[in-house]
Amino acid sequence: MNVVDFINKYRKSLNRRADDITETVSSGSVRDMEQYRSLVGELQGVSFALNELNSLLKGFETDDEVDSP
Repeated sequence: MNVVDFINKYRKSLNRRADDITETVSSGSVRDMEQYRSLVGELQGVSFALNELNSLLKGFETDDEVDSP
């Protein structure tokens, strides 16, 4: 597996988890406030990871374009 495939799979995994958490919370499937807080915290972490990954990749693409002859 090359790096591009790895990044794409990682991004899909993070997006899938964010979707699963959103579905759980929005469908009313949360058992109690403790689980709700846990899920919201996890969603914040997943969103942060996705944003950081996208920011890093934007910088990488820009660097790549600048370095190209």
